[in-house]
Amino acid sequence: MFKDNVVIITGASKGIGAELARQLARQGAKLVLTARDEAALQTVARECEALGATTKIVVADVARDAECKTIIDGALAAFGRIDTLVNNAGATMWAKFEDIADMSILERIMQINYMGAVYCTHYALPHLKKTKGRIVGIASLTGKVGVPTRSGYAASKHAMAGFFDSLRIELSDSGVTVTMVYPGFVSTGIRENASGPDGKPIKVSPVKEGEVMSPEECAAIIVRAMERRSREEVMTLKGKVGQWLKLIAPGFVDGLARKAIERGR
Repeated sequence: MFKDNVVIITGASKGIGAELARQLARQGAKLVLTARDEAALQTVARECEALGATTKIVVADVARDAECKTIIDGALAAFGRIDTLVNNAGATMWAKFEDIADMSILERIMQINYMGAVYCTHYALPHLKKTKGRIVGIASLTGKVGVPTRSGYAASKHAMAGFFDSLRIELSDSGVTVTMVYPGFVSTGIRENASGPDGKPIKVSPVKEGEVMSPEECAAIIVRAMERRSREEVMTLKGKVGQWLKLIAPGFVDGLARKAIERGR
C-alpha cells in the first residue's frame, strides 16, 4: 500500500513515530522524518533505510510556524510531492492544574500538540490535494475524555480533534482523507519527559510501561487505519466502550479516568 508513498512523520525520533517509520519502511515508503533530536533521527533513518525505505531527515520544532514550512519544503525538495502527513509530534504533562506554577507549560503543550499539527497541515495541504493524499492526526483517548493531572494535554488533544473533524468536512470533495487516531497508554517513554508542576521533566514514568500497549502494536493499528483511510481509530476496548458510557453515565466515566491515572494503566 505504501510502496513509494511519500510520508512525512513528525515526532519521528522515538516512540510511536519511530516505530511507525520502521513499519512503513518495510513497505518501501519514502520517509520524511522530523523532530528536534538530530542524532536520534539519524538512527531511525538508518534503521528505515536498512528495511528498504528512502529517507530524508528534517530537524525542526513543530511549535514554530516557520520550521513547519521547512519540513514541507524539505519533503518537496527530496521527493517532489507529498502523499501522507502524519501529525505525531507531542508533549505531555503530569500535574494537577492547581499545582502548576508556570502557565507557559500549557502554552508549550498547546503549541506542539495542536498548533504544530495545524502549521504542518497548512503548508502540506496544497500538495496533498494534488496527490489526493492522507492526513493523519495522532491524538489520545484524552482527546475524547479528560483525565486528571493532564488538563493541558487533554485540552490540546481535544483541540486537535475538533480541528481535524472540521477539516475533514471541508475536504470531503477533494480526495484528501483525514484519519484521527486515539491511542490509550502506550509504552513510549514520553512520560519520562512529561512536564511536572515546576515545568521540569518528571524523569520517572508514572505509568506501568510493561502493562500497557507496545509501540509496535500501536503503530500496526495506525498503519491499518491509514491503509483503509479510516475516519478514526479509537484504540482499546475500554476506549471504545467509554465513548458510549460517556453519553449515559458520564460520572462513571470520570471515575474510570481517575482510576486509570492512579493505576498507571
